[in-house]
Amino acid sequence: MTNITPAISVRGLCKSFGALKVLKDIDLDLAPGEVLGLIGPSGSGKSTLIRCLNMLETPTDGTVLFQGRIVSPKFHAKAPAIGTGELRRKVGMIFQHFNLFPHLTVLENITSGPIRVLGEGRAEADAYALDLLAQVGLADKAQAYPAHLSGGQKQRVAIARALAMRPEVLLLDEVTSALDPELVGEVLEVIRRLAIGGMTMVLVTHEMSFAADVASRVIFMEQGKIAEEGSPDQILRNPTSERLRGFLSRFHG
Repeated sequence: MTNITPAISVRGLCKSFGALKVLKDIDLDLAPGEVLGLIGPSGSGKSTLIRCLNMLETPTDGTVLFQGRIVSPKFHAKAPAIGTGELRRKVGMIFQHFNLFPHLTVLENITSGPIRVLGEGRAEADAYALDLLAQVGLADKAQAYPAHLSGGQKQRVAIARALAMRPEVLLLDEVTSALDPELVGEVLEVIRRLAIGGMTMVLVTHEMSFAADVASRVIFMEQGKIAEEGSPDQILRNPTSERLRGFLSRFHG
C-alpha cells in the first residue's frame, strides 16, 4: 500500500477568507479507487476542502499533489508540476446545484466540454454521451432541455457531464442536498455504481447510511480540522467520541 502513489495528496493545507480560517493544517492522502466520505457540521470546511483539491479555491498555505505532481501555486518544489487546467480535466467536480446550460439540450450539455476542451469530434463525443446517458438511466432524454427535467434527472445529467471528461477523480459536494427527498435515491444509485466500478471519489454528504454503505474511509471534520477518521464501521456505525456520537444522533431515523 505504501508503494502506491496517492491519487491526491494534501500536506499542511490551510485556507483563510480574510481573518476567517476555514481550513487548518490538513494532511490527507486519497488512494486510487478509494471512496472517501467527508462528514461534519455546516461550516466545518468540507466543501472548501474539496474545492481546494481541484483549485477552485486556491489554498492560503500548504501543498496539493495529483499523482505525485505538485499543483499548489504557493510552493515551488522539485516535484514535477501540473497546471490547474490539466488538473481540472482529471479531477471532475459535481455540485449541489446542477449548473446545466438551460439553452442547450441534455446531449449538448454533456458534449460541450469534450468537444471544446478535449478536442473530441462530435460523433465521438455524441456516442460517448449517449452511452453515459444510458448508464444514468436517461437514454430517452438526450434531446430534452433542462427545464423539462426533474431535479434528480438534472443531477444525473450533471454526473454524466462530469464523466464525459473522463476524469480520474470525482469530487461530489452534497449532490443530493438540493433534491426533493423522493429524488435522492436515483442519484445515490448512480454514485453507488460508480463506486462499485472503481471510480476514485471524495463525497461530501449528509446521507450517513449511504456513506456507510459506499465509502471505504470516512473523515469527520470540525472547525476546519480533521477531527476523526477511519472505516465506516469505526466512524459511522460504532463512534467512540461523545462529539461524533452527538453529531450522528441528528441523523438517526
